[in-house]
Order: sequence, then C-alpha cells, then structure tokens
Amino acid sequence: MRHMSLRAALACGVVLWTALPGAAGAAEKAAVFPVELFDPGAAYGSRTRPMDARKLALVTDELRNALRDKAGLEIVDTAPKADVVAKEGPLYKCNGCAADIAKSLGADLVVTGYVEKGSGQIFNLSVAIAEADTGKVVRGGQVTIRADTDDTWAHAMRWVVKNRLLAEPLPGKS
Repeated sequence: MRHMSLRAALACGVVLWTALPGAAGAAEKAAVFPVELFDPGAAYGSRTRPMDARKLALVTDELRNALRDKAGLEIVDTAPKADVVAKEGPLYKCNGCAADIAKSLGADLVVTGYVEKGSGQIFNLSVAIAEADTGKVVRGGQVTIRADTDDTWAHAMRWVVKNRLLAEPLPGKS
C-alpha cells in the first residue's frame, strides 16, 4: 500500500476544506433585524417609549457588532425591507416571515430578537439565529434583565451572544 506524501495530503486537505459550505469562501451573510419590544401590558396601538426604543437600538447594535466581529458574519442591511417588516411584524410572531425577508435580501442566516417587558424592572431578552432557506433555528438564547438601564440591556445582549449564540461555532463555521 502506498503512503501519500505530506505535500499531497496537505493539498487534498486544502481542496476538501475549500469545498465545504462556508469554509474558506466568502463570509456567510446574516440579516440581523432590529430587536423588538413585546409589552403585554401596553394598550393596543401604543407606541414604544423613546427610552425603550433607544435601548432596543443599543442591543441591536451590540448584536450586529458581535456577530460581525466575533462570528465573522457579513451583516446585510435590512433597511431596504423596513416597510415589509413593519407590515409583517412583529417578527417574533409572524410564523417564519423573517426567513423569507432575509432570503430576499440575499442572506444565509436570519437573526431576530425581542425583549419581553415584565414588571417595571424585569425584562426577558430572547435572540434566535435561523437558516434563511429553511427557517430552521440553529442557535438561540435568552436572559433575564433585572434593571432598566442601558448598561444592563447591553450586558444582557453580550452575555447571550457569548454564552448562547456563539458558545460553539455556528454551523458551517470552524
């Protein structure tokens, strides 16, 4: 039986590695939609308070930056579909419409999140990453926020990203 030379084995390994989906090619694209607020105590048709809107934007930025910087994902601009999101949303209860919107933006992954408002100082932050083609959730996490400050909301998002979303490499990543 012949043995491969080290050079031939390395060449085969490189060919196999580059053939894997998401391996050495371009970064996977992720449509990270703005984190939404679920406030079961709000009156129908009430608008998000400005201070809550600011915190939602803050945690959305934390999420996008972490997925770009730590997971190496290319973040797709979701603004061109803002009208569709407004019509179909909220995304956390639209039966998979976010995957279709992400796919129309050319994304491989769809990332959605929401903050559920409990009492005045307790909130639950939930985030999910799904395949845009199938809508299948590949990673998710949640955490309880026990104070209503910018720092606690940002800390909660960083914790979810580190300990739930990116605790292991995303599928297709090494």
